[in-house]
Formats: sequence, structure tokens, C-alpha cells
Amino acid sequence: MPFYQFTVPTGGATLRHKAEVAAAMTKVHAEVTGAPGAYVHCSFVEVPAESIFVAGEPVSGPRMVGLIREGRSPEVRGRLLHGLADAWCEITGDRKEDVAVFLTEVPGANVLEDGAVLPEAADDPGAIA
Repeated sequence: MPFYQFTVPTGGATLRHKAEVAAAMTKVHAEVTGAPGAYVHCSFVEVPAESIFVAGEPVSGPRMVGLIREGRSPEVRGRLLHGLADAWCEITGDRKEDVAVFLTEVPGANVLEDGAVLPEAADDPGAIA
């Protein structure tokens, strides 16, 4: 269920290391949450320079939005955020201060995967994805 989408300006190191970044995101997600890696999705979107803005000003650092199943504790979400950012920066050489990672929790009922709607984490004691 987790879906990580990277938005990266043209020429960004994330785009040159997509397979490595995707493998690292899969590993971190699986280690932190216990979810099987087979459920981790990654997507990369290249945008022209000066297409990402913060406070109305263009920035060159990449961004990542992650959709995860709701119900994780604040501690798990914190470990996941830092683990994803650390692994990403280790591969790309980006500074952690230059990247942004956003997690959005999604109810299981809002996800169809492998032909089935996911159960809610509260209804699934083994909620791993």
C-alpha cells in the first residue's frame, strides 16, 4: 500500500539513482513498519527547474510525498520520516535540509490493491502494509 512519489527538478541526483532510491525506500519502510517490501510503490516525476516553490520562492531540493495506511504511532511515523530521508540523502548526496518528506495517512478502505480493498489497521491486528 505505501506509495512514495518523488518530485525532482531536472538533473537532480534522485533521478540518476531511481532504482537505488526505490530499493532504499522499500527497505526502510519494511524495516520500520514490518510491511513486506512487495507492497511498497515508488514513482519519480521530473519537473523543470524553478517548478518547486517554498514561501513563494523557487527551491532546487527534491520533494517526496508518501501515502501510508493510517494507524501508525507518532513514534513509527517519526522513525519512518527520518529513515526515508537519511537513506535518500545517503544515496543522492542531497543535504537533509534541502529535501522535504511528507507523509499522508490513508484509510485502508480508500485503497484497492491486488484486487482487494485493504482492511482498516484497527481491524487488522497484523496491519503491515
